[in-house]
Amino acid sequence: MFLETPLYTALTDYQKKKYASFHTPGHKNTISFLKYNLYDLDFTELPDTDSLFEAEGCILKAEQTAAKAFSTLLCVLSAGGCTMCIQGMLRLAAPSGGKLVCSRIIHRSAVNTMALLGIDPVWVMPEPNAGEGLAGRITPEGVRRALEKNPEAKGVYLTSPDYYGVICDIQGIACVCKEYGVPLLVDNAHGAHLGYLSENLHPIHLGASMAACSAHKTLPVLTGGAWLQINDSRYLEGVKEAMSLFGSTSPSYPVMASLDLCRAWLEEEGQKAFQTLERRVGAVKKLAAAKGLGIPEGLTDPVRITLNTAKIGLTGQKAAQGFRECGVEPEYADDGFVVLIPSPFNTEEEFLRVERAIESMPVGAPLAIGRRIPPVSGQAVSPRKAVLSPSEEVPMNLAVGRIAARASCPCPPGVPVVMPGEVISEKAAEFLIRYGFSSAKVLK
Repeated sequence: MFLETPLYTALTDYQKKKYASFHTPGHKNTISFLKYNLYDLDFTELPDTDSLFEAEGCILKAEQTAAKAFSTLLCVLSAGGCTMCIQGMLRLAAPSGGKLVCSRIIHRSAVNTMALLGIDPVWVMPEPNAGEGLAGRITPEGVRRALEKNPEAKGVYLTSPDYYGVICDIQGIACVCKEYGVPLLVDNAHGAHLGYLSENLHPIHLGASMAACSAHKTLPVLTGGAWLQINDSRYLEGVKEAMSLFGSTSPSYPVMASLDLCRAWLEEEGQKAFQTLERRVGAVKKLAAAKGLGIPEGLTDPVRITLNTAKIGLTGQKAAQGFRECGVEPEYADDGFVVLIPSPFNTEEEFLRVERAIESMPVGAPLAIGRRIPPVSGQAVSPRKAVLSPSEEVPMNLAVGRIAARASCPCPPGVPVVMPGEVISEKAAEFLIRYGFSSAKVLK
């Protein structure tokens, strides 16, 4: 009797299409640092294998070796993705809640964690300085204004780089944080590789107190592998306790082993591999610019390929289909952009596919994507109350004046228009309807 295996079958069927992977994970399904079948390494906490949250043996040594390699005071393994690292650093910075100055460019895992911990965000809006259709960057001046108005804030939390590869002035913001005596916490999910480029752009190197690094996105690590890096002596105690509040007591040993092996690879080959990748991606970007495709302005991740296809009259979704026809699977596409995430494990033949796809794109009249985000509405209740209270789904046109129970975040530009606890304004509802949001979750 044949038993169905829908997920396994879907994965093996997709594998047969042999797309060039320009999406996460960074290992690109072409190389394995694990020398054995994954089942062979799938152990649990044993006397010889240590325990993640009570590490005193091989896991502790792996973390100490990683801290030395990354020039941080502490580096903790996570098999629960960057989410568990974000949860841990927010718990460390604001263990009993309170205010936290936050970039409005934020992942939902941070929003949910703030709700659980009773953290009240003080929002800082990005400056539109990355090009049409993109959110832009949080600036040192914006952070300073927020800290001046909220001297009781426990720290500053921001995302850099964002999904499109846009990088904030981390060094400048870190200087402001130091002046006010508060930590800078960085969601560095898309920047675990930044320390290995021709210019070291890693937030820890630039003065951040803590950084959550989703290693599997751009490095040869199994999905779910991440590091929490800490370079502030105020937060060295209680790290494992903070993370264990949210993490599984049964972390994946294959995932943790891949982090250990990746760190060794980075020490031996990372600098050369990523600088070679930087040059190859630079050639792709030069070709894209000649085609008329816009790329983000200012400081960006040199190895992130973000193309403003609206500049040549294509939606990102249409351009993504063209990439697939050339055998390339992008990471993401929306109304105006397509995003590709390369790594050192993409082959030259795969890069040639990307270039063929770019060359074959039809050029037409530009599409308008520069929609102005409506002003942030007032906070009616705390994020905690909004997330944990009874709620209901209603049509967006009936949500005006109601209190949001979850975030609504259109892409581009990747800035939530409504956050939990905020009143949904008429302008916000109209904006979200234009982006295809037909309903909203609101408090009853």
